Amino acid sequence: MNTDFIPFARPELGREEEEAVLRVLRSGWITTASEAKAFEEEFARYVGAPYALAVNSATAGLHLGLEALGVGPGDRVITTPYTFAATAEVIRYLGADPLFVDIEPGGFHIDPGGIEKALEQARAEKTKIKAILPVHIGGEARGMDKIIALARGFGVSVVEDAAHAFPSLTREGYAGTLGDIGVYSFYATKTITTGEGGMVVTSSAETAKRVSIMRLHGIDREVWNRYTAKDASWRYAVVEAGFKYNMPDLAAAIGRVQLGRAREFLDRRKAIARRYLAAFADRDYLSLPEDSEGHAWHLFLLRVNEEKLRITRDEFIDRLREKGIGTSVHFIPLHIHPYYEKRYGFKPMDFPAAFRTYRRVISLPVYSAMSAGDIGRVIDAVISLGDSGRRT
Repeated sequence: MNTDFIPFARPELGREEEEAVLRVLRSGWITTASEAKAFEEEFARYVGAPYALAVNSATAGLHLGLEALGVGPGDRVITTPYTFAATAEVIRYLGADPLFVDIEPGGFHIDPGGIEKALEQARAEKTKIKAILPVHIGGEARGMDKIIALARGFGVSVVEDAAHAFPSLTREGYAGTLGDIGVYSFYATKTITTGEGGMVVTSSAETAKRVSIMRLHGIDREVWNRYTAKDASWRYAVVEAGFKYNMPDLAAAIGRVQLGRAREFLDRRKAIARRYLAAFADRDYLSLPEDSEGHAWHLFLLRVNEEKLRITRDEFIDRLREKGIGTSVHFIPLHIHPYYEKRYGFKPMDFPAAFRTYRRVISLPVYSAMSAGDIGRVIDAVISLGDSGRRT
């Protein structure tokens, strides 16, 4: 075992972030207040969204976004099984059901053709589809022009799970600003982090107002104003049964610094991904992701072609770990997890593209704090394992 372990992910935090946290600590106000407000305004300007609302996780943001659209019992939301638990669980929070559509064969993203078939079938059966929830897996938005056109044609909304996708800039704008609502994650592994946290963006004043109210107990005003405004009043009204989803100033202060470094972090991730792409280009036992326009490279999704190797994907992962390289798998499709198996009766091959991709994929380390030596070690380990394990 190599004791100099390269983790799958590591946040890049420095003196500026430390000073931002100390500033908030010394202010005497550490929960949601002016820092969170400033972060929202700065983020909205960055992505070009009229409204941005900070929350304590992307999961919270997805829940709030669907709630603002009126998703409820009896409704269905089209999404992909090839995602993290949060994407579908928020649909269940509201008493609605996910309508899974498989990913494109050979890819990672939901198939627009499958979405169209699902919408047509729902119309024929008079089933209520409330929204489409595409996932920008790995940091790449694909097929959004087709998805948005389908949504408009069938009268449904689009909520983008852009948890991986900041700052992915497409020709149409930033991923997360293309549909009706976009939700970003600032979890510790993301391009910019607040530790835990997220952001909801929208161009709708009505949606923004609803999210703002529901993220903090359904109260009709910004609660921190009750204590800090010159005309502070203890009076407030609970107008809905809301949630506790606000982002505290401690997290927002880190986010503001990280936002200012987003371009630097993205450029570094791109450079790492391109080194991987160049190094692995002639290895037929590997299938590589595309270096597409606007890719944020939150993940480097490598697929192992087991038919070319004497070792399995799982063995490949284990041996990389023995060489001191951390990896992950994105994702174990939701339809093969016990909850969804039991509730909906799914079988692995109900979504064959998702299942087959899962059985082959490995996520390699790709984060801005990686050194040139770290990158070289990952490349050498992958090639050494692949070359030695190749079928002759």
